[in-house]
Amino acid sequence: MIVAGNTRVLVDAGLSAKEIVRRLAMVGEDAQRLDGVLVTHEHGDHAGGLRVLLGTVDCPVYISAQTLDAYVSERFNVNNEEPRRREKALRNRVEQIESSKDFRIGEIDFHPFTIPHDAVDNFGFTATHHGVKIATVMDFGHITTLVSEQLRGCAAIVIESNHSRDMLKACDNYPWDLKQRILSRLGHLSNEDLADWIRDGFDGAAKYIVLAHLSQRANNPYLAKINAEVALQEKTPLFPCETEICLSYPKEPTPWIEV
Repeated sequence: MIVAGNTRVLVDAGLSAKEIVRRLAMVGEDAQRLDGVLVTHEHGDHAGGLRVLLGTVDCPVYISAQTLDAYVSERFNVNNEEPRRREKALRNRVEQIESSKDFRIGEIDFHPFTIPHDAVDNFGFTATHHGVKIATVMDFGHITTLVSEQLRGCAAIVIESNHSRDMLKACDNYPWDLKQRILSRLGHLSNEDLADWIRDGFDGAAKYIVLAHLSQRANNPYLAKINAEVALQEKTPLFPCETEICLSYPKEPTPWIEV
């Protein structure tokens, strides 16, 4: 969730509606005060709770036309009622967005940009308020030149550090085809990929880098954090680095970060 001034925006709705409302309350926020829900892509862990949540909140949904179409129809055949329910829930609630076209929600300016993932139209984005810019990039297989450019000048970055390559390859719970998908350039960013970017592409501007979307089976949060912190130290061996590496956890809300 992003809060700036009197504006409150929820990024994705992959948890159940009940859990989203509960976690917002745990950090002192009322779901009824949301000014918008921004959906980055259609996969269930990012949009699965959206339909039910829309029965609780009264705000628009910011989503691309391709993602909307995929969300309504994803994994459901014509005999299932869920597509109709999703379509009905979103009726007259949608504000369409598209890559590289800026939009505004309340007091926050958003800039969406394409990131590589096996979804139909996946976005990362920057959010700016009174000259302070933050970024969120989740579910993407590699850091493109565009992604690296968009992350420059950010005060805080929420970024995927999904898996350890070795832990993923050794994970007995995942079939090989799933491992290949995760490891692909349209899959998920590894701890090692993120460390490479911190050493070679990070401009050092962000006060906080928040590691997100950590796999519960193919990663360890402390390993992810150590990888990132070592990369920071290697990047600036002669000068102290003021960037703080923070962790997000799957079963509890991340504490507020102020920039």
